[in-house]
Amino acid sequence: MDAGFERAVLAQLLAIPPGRVSSYGVLAALAGYPRHARHVGKLLASAPEGAGWPWFRVVSSSGRIARPGTPQADYQRLLLEEDGIEVGRNGRIDLRRYGWPADFMR
Repeated sequence: MDAGFERAVLAQLLAIPPGRVSSYGVLAALAGYPRHARHVGKLLASAPEGAGWPWFRVVSSSGRIARPGTPQADYQRLLLEEDGIEVGRNGRIDLRRYGWPADFMR
């Protein structure tokens, strides 16, 4: 994807308020690139360490943390819980409660 895509997604990522999550697909749609959820995932995975991006606030469309059982998933769970988000034992987050923006997540 191009720099315009990256800027648009990053703007939406930075707009997710603390204590809320969004999905890869919703983020792509809000950025003006519907059906590009995988590209959002690739962009977030390539974030430079220390960039300060709140990548941990992005989960799957089912509300699950990606790659369960990995150190990355455990770290994401920790960051989400520190952010005030309740993560179920199965790694799922209640999108009706924590989803952003609310009208996209219902």
